[in-house]
Amino acid sequence: MPATTAPGPIDPDAHAARVRAAYDTVADAYAALLPGTEAETPLDLATVGAFAWLVGATGAAGPVADVGCGAGRMTAHLAALGLAAHGLDLSPAMVAAARRAHPTLPFVVGSLAALPYPDASQAGVLAWYSLIHVPPAQLPGVAAELHRVLAPGGHLLVGVQAGDGPRHLSRAYGHDVDLDAWLWRPDELAGVLTRAGLDVRARVVREPEAHERHAQAFLLARRPG
Repeated sequence: MPATTAPGPIDPDAHAARVRAAYDTVADAYAALLPGTEAETPLDLATVGAFAWLVGATGAAGPVADVGCGAGRMTAHLAALGLAAHGLDLSPAMVAAARRAHPTLPFVVGSLAALPYPDASQAGVLAWYSLIHVPPAQLPGVAAELHRVLAPGGHLLVGVQAGDGPRHLSRAYGHDVDLDAWLWRPDELAGVLTRAGLDVRARVVREPEAHERHAQAFLLARRPG
């Protein structure tokens, strides 16, 4: 993905429209290239496995939301781990691809900035490389939404590219796009989650593998209660 520095001030609605358009454009190519967990390392999957175990260990039988689910590959992985997983994505084309690939799982179109779930309704939330498209000014509001929908004692797992600063992507999955993304320092992201009322329990950072250009960070948090 060719990248240059992202522009300055960002209009939230215009940014969301660009994210939606970019992922609508690449949805079929993305789904074909990443049908499952091929892109994840054993450490990545172990982190997701720990999240699934913790959600199950609470005894909660509630749903688990994969927010920013793309074509549903991680939603399906959570379901295979025994969770009542469902997915949400901003891109209608991605949701359509997810429904085709995983017809037994529920998927809806929606925004991280206004999650369509009742308060305290989710036993767990996975945000697997979806916060990378949230502008810094919007991240506290998204973190507050994640806190709102988690049940007391529920767990959140976030995956991001680690680093500092914005990137602008002009090419992705064989298509021209206009897409902004952000690298996040784990301590900075942990601070945002903590201020939203979440208890950050673990931070895992690994070095780049294979085609990756950046370190990868995974944060596990819990809503107290």
